[in-house]
Amino acid sequence: MADKIFRVNMNDLSVTIEDVPSAWQGLGGRALTSAVVAAEVPPTCHPLGKYNKLVFAPGLLSGTRAANSGRLSAGAKSPLTGTIKECNSGGTAAQLLARMGIKALILEGVPTDNRLYGLQVTVNGVDIVPADELADSGNFTVVEILEKQSGKDCGLLSIGQAGERRQLAANISVKDPDSKFRSLGRGGLGAVMGSKGVKYILIDAAGAPKSIALADEEKFKQAAKTFAKALLDHPVCGGALGAYGTDVLINIVNEVGGLPTRNFRSGQFDRHEMISGEKMAEIIESRGGKPKHGCHAGCVMQCSQVYVDKDGNYITSGFEYESIWAMGAHCCIDDLDLLARADSIMDDIGVDSIEMAVTIGLAMEAGIID
Repeated sequence: MADKIFRVNMNDLSVTIEDVPSAWQGLGGRALTSAVVAAEVPPTCHPLGKYNKLVFAPGLLSGTRAANSGRLSAGAKSPLTGTIKECNSGGTAAQLLARMGIKALILEGVPTDNRLYGLQVTVNGVDIVPADELADSGNFTVVEILEKQSGKDCGLLSIGQAGERRQLAANISVKDPDSKFRSLGRGGLGAVMGSKGVKYILIDAAGAPKSIALADEEKFKQAAKTFAKALLDHPVCGGALGAYGTDVLINIVNEVGGLPTRNFRSGQFDRHEMISGEKMAEIIESRGGKPKHGCHAGCVMQCSQVYVDKDGNYITSGFEYESIWAMGAHCCIDDLDLLARADSIMDDIGVDSIEMAVTIGLAMEAGIID
């Protein structure tokens, strides 16, 4: 099955399927999304207007059994920077799109009405369906409703209330294997998706091959095994990240004076140990959570985690270093439980936790909020 490019025009609600141009055949992920934006989006266009395009692309190895190959790239002209933006996320979408032979999914144009739409992607193509009933719904509600309709094996990309309102910190949420969310976080791409009138993209790979075709199965298997072993043998990839997640960086970066603190007024936080990866792992283990967890099938590093409250109830997952320094040291908050709940709220409404937290830190220094 030859890979194809799917274009969804939200102006006339049409879908076209194209062969992959020769110039793009060797590209995937970030390279492909950026190439499409560079070639097809006018540099001076408004990021939330009809000439911008939102591109989703799995990596070249997505759809295979290669380690860590299940990440998805999204690209567009950023409403925050005015430049080409690429976001990258875990979840199930990349593997499903690749198995269905979708090299890239490109959203173009803007609706002529104020309605919301959903895209339903199957082996038969892409259907554009009304989604007004999901207006003002958070991401957790969206996944609950759509999983009841399509089952837990479906892939899902969605925006929360922030994306609908085209808030510049809005992100795009990607469902993971546990029906929680990973984020295409930076650059305001959730606002771009909202400008297209698209609330969600549902991916149902029923009938698709279990993996993409390979020229030499045995050679690929051996190469993938070598790659996975290299990751696991590395002291960071196979050790520190799996044990403590990306939050392992808190103590390290604080020690060298690079931990953003008090709206970047300092590089050290005197209570850094309270928000460190080591402290997080201790809390998670004591409560029966998961200190080691994969954000997508095939991830051998397992640098994610499942953070639970004192009663063992889920709060958040994918609790990353960047979110923790931004909400923590940057705003002088040393309570991981509070940070986890804030992270969950931001996941639900669909905003980038880094962007929001640094904005809060700035407002705190300006005396606008305490």
